[in-house]
Amino acid sequence: MAVMMYRQALNQALREEMRRDPNVFVIGEEVALYQGAYRVTEGLLQEFGEKRVVDTPISEEAIAGIGTGSAMVGLRPVVEMMTINFAILAMDQIVNHAAKLRYMSGGQLKIPMVIRAPQGAGMQLGAQHSQNLESWFMHVPGLKVIAASTPYDAKGLLKSAIRDDNPVIFLEHELLYTMKGEVPEEEYTIPIGKADIKREGKDVTIITYLRMLSVALSAANALSAEGIDAEVIDLRSLRPLDIDTLTESLRKTHRAVVVEEDWPTCGAGAEVMARLQETAFDYFDSPIYRVTLEDVPMPYSKNLEKSAIPDEAKIINAVHCAMGQRCQLPIRRPTEEIMQVEAKEEEEVEEQEEISRQ
Repeated sequence: MAVMMYRQALNQALREEMRRDPNVFVIGEEVALYQGAYRVTEGLLQEFGEKRVVDTPISEEAIAGIGTGSAMVGLRPVVEMMTINFAILAMDQIVNHAAKLRYMSGGQLKIPMVIRAPQGAGMQLGAQHSQNLESWFMHVPGLKVIAASTPYDAKGLLKSAIRDDNPVIFLEHELLYTMKGEVPEEEYTIPIGKADIKREGKDVTIITYLRMLSVALSAANALSAEGIDAEVIDLRSLRPLDIDTLTESLRKTHRAVVVEEDWPTCGAGAEVMARLQETAFDYFDSPIYRVTLEDVPMPYSKNLEKSAIPDEAKIINAVHCAMGQRCQLPIRRPTEEIMQVEAKEEEEVEEQEEISRQ
């Protein structure tokens, strides 16, 4: 079995599907000559030519509109948004057109379009370029929302998304592109809507997706040294959600912690909790706990950015809460408090720089 990076697995999926189906093409900003902002489309222009690997102007609404229109006439576009933050500009095309045309046409139209969207924090890109917007898309009927956490899943899920006759939002995390993992050399796909148990356990269920999977697995390994056997489930698909797998896990562990790199208010984790209250309420021995981003715009400061993002220690603390052990209950700090702290730190840095200049 080959070992490759996450972005190489995505590239391989695109290459195989473009060879398999001449209707598949790639479109987006700098996907051709520059070979993608994260090198996911590397080499595709050379193999498939400029008619199937298309550079576009910087206009996300136009890119999504071209993708939707071409899907309506039978093509299978893979639209790359350079970052999910830019997809905000294309929400009219995605929500009002791509997501609704199949329904409004009574099934006469299909929209087999994939929108690849890198997201996430951790690289000091500031509040406007560090967002996780999965819950925006999860809210919309007609869209499928995928979150691939490993190279293996990235390839198999992207191939399934390309073959699907519905619009699919394919979420990637910017810090996962260099992650390495085993990827089969033979043909395979992964069904959309099926979660995966990445680590089996009997004491508590940790539910997560995207980059938080590796953090949760690290926390689970640390918890095992304390005698706590944590089961870690990777959602992989956010819409549809595989509630059956989560419910069966709760039947065994009776405790759950949801981990997401997303804001807490109306986030993906809030939906998971609500659904589990309906399907697994009788199995719980304690409340469901959540580990999320701080409920603030992402700070630019390196140490404040780190403090805003879920980490291993926060997950371990939440598991202790779920197990009825000594822990610190989550404190939702107001936006104003975080911003005041950041402003004070910036003032201190400026003072130090002024002293250095003198």
